[in-house]
Amino acid sequence: MTKYIIAVSGGVDSVVLLHKLIQQGNSVVVAHFDHGIRDDSAEDAMFVKHLASQYGVRFEVKREELGINASEDEARRRRYAFLKDITNKEKGTLVTAHHADDVIETIAINILRGTGWRGLAVFGDESIERPLVGLRKQELIEYAQMYNLSWREDSTNQSDKYLRNRIRRILSRLDDETHALLLQYWEEQVQLRGAIDQTVADHLGGNNEYSRYFFIHSTERAALELLRAVVMRSAGVSLTLPQRKKLLHEIKVARPASRVDVAFGVQIRFTKQSFIVEHPSKVV
Repeated sequence: MTKYIIAVSGGVDSVVLLHKLIQQGNSVVVAHFDHGIRDDSAEDAMFVKHLASQYGVRFEVKREELGINASEDEARRRRYAFLKDITNKEKGTLVTAHHADDVIETIAINILRGTGWRGLAVFGDESIERPLVGLRKQELIEYAQMYNLSWREDSTNQSDKYLRNRIRRILSRLDDETHALLLQYWEEQVQLRGAIDQTVADHLGGNNEYSRYFFIHSTERAALELLRAVVMRSAGVSLTLPQRKKLLHEIKVARPASRVDVAFGVQIRFTKQSFIVEHPSKVV
């Protein structure tokens, strides 16, 4: 039987997800990351611990003092590092409570940040299951009310300090038909991203080694997009546009046997005809 590692924050989304998976008879581990950003985050952790105890399932928690000035991106990165560590240790499958509204909100944020078309293909990591993406937030609330489930409200959800909250209020005006069309468009982008990543894996090289000739003779736009894919595939690191532009320049001019540091511990080693992506954490 598959063991599911469920990311439970204590909010209505993850409380509903946990209830659904328990009702289906699945083997689950409840995982909670306390980022220490809010004063009441310890209360969230205690709520989730009690919830796991009620269901008779194991509870895993990690607390970090990120501080009130920590960014949403930093908190998310630390949270996923913890969740994936638990998932690997348990040899299970990570499940998160992202729903349809989360998808549309994240796409809107990425558009504002200028992330390009890949910013439309959010939540495309196939190693993570997201069984609620077809449901709206209101549907989850109605489910929780129907089963008399209790949940915690994030006190920061009403603050205009966070971009996501401001975006959420704007998107709440969308009608169901428009929301459904956007969700369909998202699904198409995820499929396209998967097809492109598979093409990279099939045709651009093996053992993290790639043809310099191919990138030199591609258009700059195509080369930069493919560099994003190959570095992510080989090292698990997402490079910014300036970092990819710098790397593309090195691919064109670097001498054989030379090396260049890119970012986050990633190094590129050059031969006459190819370049090899190396990352310490990926070395076996």
